[in-house]
Amino acid sequence: MNTHTIPSSSPGFGTPAHPIRSNKLTSIPPRTSILPILLPAATLRPVAFRTFTRKHNLTLSSSALQSLADFVGKHCGSGWREEGLAERVLDEVAKSWRKAGGGVIVEEGKGASLNAILQTLEGNMSGGRIIDSRLAPKEGSPRTIPSLQPSTSAMTMSDDQEQNESEYTITHPRHWVKVIEAFNTPRLAYNAEKKHFEVTKFKPSLFPQPSHKTALFRDRYNIVHQRLLRNESFQVSLASAPVPSLQRSSSSFAKTQCYKLTPVTNLLGRSGTSHLLLGLLSVSPTGELSLTDLTGSIVLDLSHARLIPEDGAWLTPGMFVLVDGIYEEEENIKGSTLGGNSGIGGAIGGKFVGVTICSPPCERRGTSLGMNIHENSQDISSSGGFGWVDFLGVGSERAQGSRMRQIQSRCLREAHDGIQLNRRFKVVVMGEVNLDHMKTMDALRKVLSLYNESALQERPMVFVLIGNFVQKVVIDGGGQGASIEYKECFDMLALILSDYPSLLQRSTFIFVPGDNDPWSSTFSAGASSAIPRHAVPDLFTSRVKRAFATANSQLDRSQASDPPGEAIWTSNPSRVSLFGSVHEIAILRDDISGRLRRNAVTVGHRATSMEDEPSSTADHEGDLDIQDQQGAGNSNRASPAMQSARKLVKTVLDQGTMSPFPQALRPVLWDYASSLQLYPLPTAFVLADAEAAPFCVTYEGCHVMNPGRFLPEGDLSTMTWIEYDVLRNRGRVKEDRF
Repeated sequence: MNTHTIPSSSPGFGTPAHPIRSNKLTSIPPRTSILPILLPAATLRPVAFRTFTRKHNLTLSSSALQSLADFVGKHCGSGWREEGLAERVLDEVAKSWRKAGGGVIVEEGKGASLNAILQTLEGNMSGGRIIDSRLAPKEGSPRTIPSLQPSTSAMTMSDDQEQNESEYTITHPRHWVKVIEAFNTPRLAYNAEKKHFEVTKFKPSLFPQPSHKTALFRDRYNIVHQRLLRNESFQVSLASAPVPSLQRSSSSFAKTQCYKLTPVTNLLGRSGTSHLLLGLLSVSPTGELSLTDLTGSIVLDLSHARLIPEDGAWLTPGMFVLVDGIYEEEENIKGSTLGGNSGIGGAIGGKFVGVTICSPPCERRGTSLGMNIHENSQDISSSGGFGWVDFLGVGSERAQGSRMRQIQSRCLREAHDGIQLNRRFKVVVMGEVNLDHMKTMDALRKVLSLYNESALQERPMVFVLIGNFVQKVVIDGGGQGASIEYKECFDMLALILSDYPSLLQRSTFIFVPGDNDPWSSTFSAGASSAIPRHAVPDLFTSRVKRAFATANSQLDRSQASDPPGEAIWTSNPSRVSLFGSVHEIAILRDDISGRLRRNAVTVGHRATSMEDEPSSTADHEGDLDIQDQQGAGNSNRASPAMQSARKLVKTVLDQGTMSPFPQALRPVLWDYASSLQLYPLPTAFVLADAEAAPFCVTYEGCHVMNPGRFLPEGDLSTMTWIEYDVLRNRGRVKEDRF
């Protein structure tokens, strides 16, 4: 939303009463005029050769050299040689090219965008020099450009290696598995003016300024708003645009209209008219349900509203919703100390009577990244997207996606004893693994023995064990004895893992904590603690690490192609990347379904809460690609458990965040809130909810899995887990007895 058109204020999002236009003359030095010159490419060639080839081992194409010559002649002028301006600019371009993951040959379309790099420099130059403090060199450190083009990661090879294709010799998929903790995820914020994601500049803190809390919800609004405007329903089609001279109001071509959003303050003086609003559901200080956007807030009346689709999602305070209804104006402003219909101060008078309400539509991962995807035998392309943004720190889709897909194809073509390795592209997920329960240990032995007895190519490459690792919060108030008991649980796990050295040698084990695990449980007593939260401390996991080290020492690595097995303790939530940005698996441990049921808003005249009634319509059955516990596919009459799963998945993914709640219900560390974003959608999402039944559901291309409880309640002889096929992007609920 353009800040220059915002007429009023919204305390919920920290919008000022009158938009303040920044005076750039006070923040940067005055620009020095430069007389452009016509610089031939042949004249610039020696300086470019010295900078790009000798210093950075890059080769310039003729078209790239001509572009650089035009840029230097325009922005450096006659001082390009004597003052050394050209060499500094070319050095910055070369560094940005390498950082963006470009190839050895500097040419447009070779892994990076030279035009984008030059545009970034152009806006930060004055007098032939870079004036932006972010681009200025610091003492003892090289100069870099803080762009969101793909950053160099551990998986990115050097240009010489890329030229020699040495990365193709690494053919085992586990070489490309990377676990990203929430605290190591790039902290990105959406800039509504530039319509792009930017890296936050401030240093994160557990005790940030109060303004960071406001920025948290404002950033969520901006992401949902731009995603909504990219939807076809909110875009004006040239074919359907009304032309007075050719179309009449009764023409069938004029019936097709796009949806238009109305800011809250624009309702003033328009009583009795119908509007479509996008805002945050919240509870006002007077206890009334209200809707808040960047311009203000208004009381919301949902007593006559209808949820679309009916019983299709939960609505709770803290969620963004679309409300279509009628504005009713009153003389006195409720919930505000200001008189009249000024609209300043946040709340405006009157109320908005909702007719229909729904969550904002979700957006596919390919559309968000601007990728060409193949679906239903049709090529779907998107000219927009954020393909150059590195959301995980493993390289962006535009820079690394093509090369990583080639490496993945190479891994698939490699065979081992005549059997392709694609069978190893599997991940086993177990939820609510209570190590203090003796039956859990027996069930773990059973599962590990099943995979240990299978062929080498049939074994999963990753095992994910999700907490709570204890049933009760033994750390809280237990003193030193409680810590000893907790460590003994992992010591017993180490003994079980030691009985299967083959799995430890050739698999990666990932451990994700729950609310009962240290250290947040020390003060939360098992209640909802702030997320993201750190991994289980090394104090308790030393014996498990020793078991992996012992198993790896027994295997001759000279004859093995796969990397050593390892145990990784990560944060909650966390991400698992496979082949860079090609496969992204988000993992969250949270009993979110129970929190949704407790805080759901009742819509219409329904006497019971929405989750207690069965679905009465199946109009949106095609929106969800459902896979039941046996992997049988769609079903016209889904079970109540599957209906609840669909409802949960749509609620979370439409909101674009893992925690769509107010801070009072589910605290979030403000400076790390970007790690909870589900935009763009991951390829798979493990939503570990112990209060919900196990399910596997695909929604808008994102496969959502809930392993449930490893030992279901009331049945201590059955174990349940999920086996996820990475290549097919499909999971399957597995069940066995022990």
